[in-house]
This record gives sequence, structure tokens and C-alpha cells, in this order.
Amino acid sequence: MDIRFEGKTAVVTGGGSGIGRSIALQFAESGAEVCIVDYDEEAGQSVTDEIRGRGQSCRFYACDVSDQQEVHQVFEEIAGDHSTTDILINNAGIAHVGNLQHTSEEDFDRVYEVNVKGVYNCMHAVIDQMLDQGGGVILNLASVVSSVGIDDRFAYTMSKGAVLTMTRSVAKDYINDNIRCNCISPARVHTPFVDGYLKENYPGQEKEMFEKLSKTQPIGRMGQPDEIASLVLYLCSDKAAFITGSDYPIDGGFIRLNT
Repeated sequence: MDIRFEGKTAVVTGGGSGIGRSIALQFAESGAEVCIVDYDEEAGQSVTDEIRGRGQSCRFYACDVSDQQEVHQVFEEIAGDHSTTDILINNAGIAHVGNLQHTSEEDFDRVYEVNVKGVYNCMHAVIDQMLDQGGGVILNLASVVSSVGIDDRFAYTMSKGAVLTMTRSVAKDYINDNIRCNCISPARVHTPFVDGYLKENYPGQEKEMFEKLSKTQPIGRMGQPDEIASLVLYLCSDKAAFITGSDYPIDGGFIRLNT
């Protein structure tokens, strides 16, 4: 499917690594002017340089999405650099492993600040511009845990459940303003985070544990970042103009075939 975004600006939070990197790369390849927003300046600039090295358009903006004042300043800067902000991808997020008993107040607050407040901050910062320009698209990264329970993910589940319901609320409130808002729910995706987690928690058993985690998806493997990015591009394109307020699992059958 030929999806093009010439003349459109796409903001990708957490675009410096993993799924966000693949989303930024695919948007750039499809003609969009990409804005990477990331807390990790080295990673964000590296992906920006990679995209520019291909002759495509990209700018990097350092930002802590949990800080509303900083987020608004960055989005004002983006608005000054580009005529429109057509697409917002809320991808930035952090994980936490632990059940209720093993989730401290500090753990809970840290996950909330990034995964919930960060999504709110970015939508809050862009909504007025989207209204002024006559429309836009917001795509949030939820998770399979937004819909089903899995072990030892109490705080993370809280945060991704909030992402799902915020998505529906925004879609409802702005449906008559030509602003679409959807989310996707990936299962496990093979990113550098997964490799780091296995190395830290299962030294010497990385291969065994990787295979075990992969098989929790009925399809028998983890997703790839490019697969997630391809769904994001479709949902943000004009080909998906009839879709809003929806959550799309991309999970190798995890939700429907495990329950």
C-alpha cells in the first residue's frame, strides 16, 4: 500500500530507539517532515542524523514529556519550525515489572508521570494547533495490558489502561473537528529494551528466556518494530480517514487466542 505524507509534519515522541525509531524512519521514508521528541539527546540526535543522511527531513527536540511546561515550549518551537503539526505519535514510555506488593509509590509515580501524564501533556500541547489548522491525527501507543491482565505489570497496566481510555475520550470530544485519535496495542516487540532486560535479569540464560517470552504470543515470536510502525503509518494516513476512537491489537494473537 503506497502511503505518502508529503507536506505533513509528524511528531514522534520517544523516537530515539525501538518502536519510535522505526516509526520515525518510516514516516521520513514516506515523505513526512519528522520531529523526534526524546529525553535521550544522544539517541534522538542519532536517529535524526540517520534520517538526514538518507536525504530526508527530520529535526530533533530534547524534551522530558512528563514536564508540561517543557512540552509546551517544545511544541511551540515545533510550530515555529513547521507550518502545521499534522500528526502526533505518543510513543514515549517506560516499563515496570512488579505486582501490587512490589510496586512502591516511587515506582508508581514514575510510570504515571511518563506513560500517562506524558501522553496527556503532548496532546494538551498540540490540540489547539490542530483545531486552528482544521484537523490532525493523534496515535497513542497502548498495550495488550490495556485489555488483558498479565503477571507482574501492575503500574504498567495502570498506565496503558489510561492511554486507552484517554484515546477514546479525545476521539469523542473532537470528532466534529476533523481530529482523529486512535491507539494500538502491541504485545511483546523485540527492541533493545528486551535485550537489556534479559541481560540484566537472566545473565547466561538470555537465549532460553527470549524463546520463552517469544512463545507467549500464539504466533510463536515477538513482533518487530517495523511491523508496528507500518500499522501506525496506515492509521495516520488518509486511507484510514474513517477510523477514530479505536484500539488496534498488534499482538500475534495474544489477546484473542489466549483468552
